[in-house]
Amino acid sequence: MIKDILASHEERMQKSIEALKREFASLRAGRATPALLDKVMVDYYGSPTPVNQIAKVAVPEPRMILIQPYEKSMLHEIEVAIMKSDLGLSPNSDGTAIRLAIPALTQERRQEIVKQVNKKAEEAKVAIRNVRRDGNDAVKKLEKAKEITEDESKRGQESVQKLVDKYIKLVDTTKEAKEKEVMEV
Repeated sequence: MIKDILASHEERMQKSIEALKREFASLRAGRATPALLDKVMVDYYGSPTPVNQIAKVAVPEPRMILIQPYEKSMLHEIEVAIMKSDLGLSPNSDGTAIRLAIPALTQERRQEIVKQVNKKAEEAKVAIRNVRRDGNDAVKKLEKAKEITEDESKRGQESVQKLVDKYIKLVDTTKEAKEKEVMEV
């Protein structure tokens, strides 16, 4: 019973880490990566659609993203969506493709991005702590229903805490790696 609780709650913590990594991938770190465009939604025949589903996104150079729409008619829509996004990039279209030049980050912009990294890491930690609360509640519920003893309940809560410690450390490691990537010139 406790093993089931631990397994399901560990899976939720793992999902928090994966979500954090996706968030970090979409933060601009001075290097071109297709993941920068993951949150850019284009109005595709009335429904918001990610750029990578309506265009080929490639990185031909370290500071350049090349976007080639599958339908030429979507070129303008993609340009508009990029300009409206919070990426701060200017699309350059040649009629068949869009080029996004990734400028080098200023020190001020790097510090802003590090603040975003810290905020997102803290949100992930909060999510993991919420999972801890749910796990402890589930263990206490078993104890209250007399399905497990008080000692088993304490051990279960300690196991939940060990999982939390492991995943909080993983958040910190991921955050430090992203900070290092952002701050390198």
